[in-house]
Amino acid sequence: MGRKIIFAIFVLVLAASFVIVSGPAMAAEKKKEAPTQFVGLLAYRTGPFAAGGSGFSSGMEDFMELSNLRGGPNGIKYKFEECETAYNTARGVECYNRLKANMTFVHPLSTGITYALIPKGTKDHIAVISSGYGRADASDGRAFPWVFTLPTNYWSQNTTKIKFIAIQEGWDGKDMSTIGKYLKGKKIANLHIDVPYGQETKPVLNAMAKEFGFTVRHFPVPWPGIDQKAQWMDIVRRYKADWVINRNWGVSCTVPLKEATRLNFPREKLIGVWWCGSEEDVLPAGPAAKGYYSTNWHGVGQDFPVLKEIIDKVYGKMKGHIAFTRVGSVYHNRGIYAGIVNEEAILTAHKKFGVKVLTGDEIRWGFENLNITKERIKEIGAEGFMQPLKITCEDHEGGGNVFYQQWDGSKWINTGIVIEPMKKLIRGMIEESAGKYAKEKGITLRDCK
Repeated sequence: MGRKIIFAIFVLVLAASFVIVSGPAMAAEKKKEAPTQFVGLLAYRTGPFAAGGSGFSSGMEDFMELSNLRGGPNGIKYKFEECETAYNTARGVECYNRLKANMTFVHPLSTGITYALIPKGTKDHIAVISSGYGRADASDGRAFPWVFTLPTNYWSQNTTKIKFIAIQEGWDGKDMSTIGKYLKGKKIANLHIDVPYGQETKPVLNAMAKEFGFTVRHFPVPWPGIDQKAQWMDIVRRYKADWVINRNWGVSCTVPLKEATRLNFPREKLIGVWWCGSEEDVLPAGPAAKGYYSTNWHGVGQDFPVLKEIIDKVYGKMKGHIAFTRVGSVYHNRGIYAGIVNEEAILTAHKKFGVKVLTGDEIRWGFENLNITKERIKEIGAEGFMQPLKITCEDHEGGGNVFYQQWDGSKWINTGIVIEPMKKLIRGMIEESAGKYAKEKGITLRDCK
């Protein structure tokens, strides 16, 4: 009997010691499982456009790493996961389906994937953020409540290109009643890759040509756009263009720089779409790229407080997501821009719904009520890196201003030129196109009043 009592006491002591030892361990484990805001990335680090996909995804991840080191937005840290799309629409949809259970917003990083995800995101209550790509008419939030084209779309960009050309021809950049004087009779060539992305801006260029008296001719380039000799002979020798818009993508962005040099067309009269304005687009052209202009919607280089903090804290702790030589490059900065805007949407939603892991509906509200002021931009450490951004129910673009940068032979230089789009013209076209889409799909336009 005595032995049984002793054994029972031993068992009780052992159990108690287990509780004492395991208690702190269980508490620590519980602490590790603190709630996180999930971000799914539709990345493409492989394929012909890997430079863009790897730069963007890494920039966004680097910003989230920085935020996590700070404690996360209002203490809610990020958890993120990539899915490789290789810029393929079918794979992009597969990735979306794989990650959507935890996603609240998505950057498709492809016009084709964006088109495919618009109806899916609307049904699943996942915001589709198509910054500078996708459908320009999705800027109308009445017809596209789950799509955001912030901070600018292709149509807005092209109106700023026409303004930029007029400025280079002597216009003061202010009085719209006189812009036609500097554009009349000018010949503009729209050199575009012959896919839907490349054809997107033809209507707006045609509308401006009619209004301002210049001539525009569209020169399609068959995919993949490696050989553009015939188009350039036509542009320079027969059409005798005054200006050329370079609307290519990937390796086809570099070809016009070489062809322009071969035919003695001045590079300073060649303007690239923002997907033809990265280091990877110009470096392969060597000296032929010097003087070339490109559009952008954010700053270039590392000389911004937020970039310096990423370099110091993220790369200083070996937590970076890309080769350090690419930190501050155009595509990397584009991802950082996206990271900033994502976080501002989260912080905006926290103010209304409380500090917690947000749902898709709450995140969508956050994006739709964004108001990133000059003062807030300075607080973020992004002064000169980005323009103020204000989204409303009707306007899911939120500004549309476009930066102009120039290649000096070794790096992109921010010219300091930031151009506001022709908002009246663009809004009319957006509403007309969005109205047609809504009618086709049986969508009732939201009343934003």
